[in-house]
Amino acid sequence: MWQRDFTLASLNAGSVNTLVAHLGIEYTAFGDDYLQATMPVDSRTHQPFGMLHGGASVVLAETLGSVAGNLCVPRTHCCVGLDINANHLRAKRDGLVTGTARPIHLGSTTQVWQINLHDERERLLCTSRLTLAVLSQKKRTVK
Repeated sequence: MWQRDFTLASLNAGSVNTLVAHLGIEYTAFGDDYLQATMPVDSRTHQPFGMLHGGASVVLAETLGSVAGNLCVPRTHCCVGLDINANHLRAKRDGLVTGTARPIHLGSTTQVWQINLHDERERLLCTSRLTLAVLSQKKRTVK
């Protein structure tokens, strides 16, 4: 499935000075058919009532799906988000959330990814589906 070489260290290094780093998201594992990352539930990811912000959950889901999608295409192509939805199933006030992205469809023009977020007890907190467009990267000329 993976068409590009990568390590967890290279993925985490690529997040420096981005929203991903600001929220404390760290890539933690990958296998033949998944990419996984964690995100802390703390002041950076809370909503005003002290619970995990749904938007932060969506950031984790889109990050995992988009990065995984781009690792599944040759360097001549890239993936960009078309649509994301999320169902928030359980509240969380502190600790760590683990997200796991798995492909549902890896086509030549679109990809669909399922991203599930769990707590430390493996309870499902959020389930998300991300659709990506697969684009050819054309050389740009500067005028």
